Amino acid sequence: MADTKREIERKYEGPPAGEDARLPDLTGVSGVSGVIDKGVAQLDATYYDTPDQRLAAASRTLRHRTGGDDAGWHLKLPVSEGVRDEIHAPLSDDLPQSLKGLVRSRVRDAELVPLVRLRSTRDIRHLVDADGALLAEVSLDRVRADRLSGGEGTAEWTEIEVELADDGDPAFLDKVEKKLRKAGLSPSTSPSKLARALAETGGPTRHKTIAEPPATTAGDHVLAYVRTQRDAIVELDPAVRLEVEDSVHRMRVATRRMRSTFRSFGKVMDRAVTDPIADELKWLAGELGVDRDQEVLTERLTAALDELPPPLVVGPVRDRVNTWSRARRGGSRDRLIAVLDGKRYLDLLSGLDTLLAEPPMRKAATHDPEKVLAKAVEKDLKKVSALVEQALDLPPGTDRDHAMHEARKKAKRTRYAAEAAAPALGKPAESLVKSMKSLQSLLGEHQDSVMGRDTLREVAEQAHATGESSFTYGVLYGREEQRAAAVEAQLPEEWEAVEGKAAAV
Repeated sequence: MADTKREIERKYEGPPAGEDARLPDLTGVSGVSGVIDKGVAQLDATYYDTPDQRLAAASRTLRHRTGGDDAGWHLKLPVSEGVRDEIHAPLSDDLPQSLKGLVRSRVRDAELVPLVRLRSTRDIRHLVDADGALLAEVSLDRVRADRLSGGEGTAEWTEIEVELADDGDPAFLDKVEKKLRKAGLSPSTSPSKLARALAETGGPTRHKTIAEPPATTAGDHVLAYVRTQRDAIVELDPAVRLEVEDSVHRMRVATRRMRSTFRSFGKVMDRAVTDPIADELKWLAGELGVDRDQEVLTERLTAALDELPPPLVVGPVRDRVNTWSRARRGGSRDRLIAVLDGKRYLDLLSGLDTLLAEPPMRKAATHDPEKVLAKAVEKDLKKVSALVEQALDLPPGTDRDHAMHEARKKAKRTRYAAEAAAPALGKPAESLVKSMKSLQSLLGEHQDSVMGRDTLREVAEQAHATGESSFTYGVLYGREEQRAAAVEAQLPEEWEAVEGKAAAV
């Protein structure tokens, strides 16, 4: 099993290697009542990466370390500057499957090789408060780095690390830094020991990110948006595996954005090439969505039940809804992990890489982005307009419900097209994005009401068949009808506002 810990730390340049390096006196740091000497630890870490340093390029580190109180395998994932999530697995000869999966979206089928060996002598101090509680751990590391592949160099340096205690206040690190700066120390110029080792031990360091050139054509803008969605899928892969909140939804949205972009900008990118990839993105979105829509619906019905006065809840309604929900549950975490570990998913990621490396651009891709992108957005907007007008002309009922649902899907596509075009079209496109998001939310509320009523009808029939009262289901059904009617009444005003902003695009 692997454990995850949020690591918040800062690094500082130590004295040159070979000098009598010591930790500064930190007894005067505000809030510190004691500095406890925790002794010296000998650490021996081997860092692994692909030969072309894919993990380093994404600011990820994977190491096998002995020594200290957390020997084992460690994978560090960046969260923000100075903040990383460290996933720890027990010491073993082979990389545990739990960590192997977390780097798979970047490593793919490439081999992981020993890249650098770091041996550190770590002098450790604990900063504690008046109650003896740990505030931060400060260490002086004397480091020797040996390149194991891609070079043969060695390097030595000293550095000081200050790691905040679990659940500590990050502002405390500012107080420690103030003291260290007064002692003549400066923040490290390297984000990690590995980055410094790669820079100082020779050999190619392909971990540096090369900035993309500015977008000048329609194709540049579309490709940049597609690249952003590809990067989001890869970036969110480990978060989905770790069950980070909202990660499944965000990855699913990235697949939808990319599929939508292929459809909206078919004059820019050849759909003969992108359609097969879009089909695979639809498959992945479906796998990510297993149980999600049903869970959202269950939450809606449960919340509606919570709003009812107790006298209106007749019979085991909540239990009946939960039973319905469990019976509809078709997915599992194991199933999703199997999808992410499968060949089909890896083939999709490779296909996206190929698409971005060799984009299937059409003639319009080289043209003025403002004209080409605006025309595509306008085309999508006309489809939304036709569906909204159709819905408004229809009487309440199934046909209107269907038209509003289709309008919602087209509004979502128009929103994504406007997002892709916004860097070229500016504020008018940004305004349209907001308008489409608002329209999408309104129509989404209507669709949720439609699905809620369908479910209530189904559950009421099940309850009736067992002799239970269906009264409460009827009350909830009526409330859902009122919500749908409110949306339908609001739609003309909402659409009038959208049309006013759309005219500027």
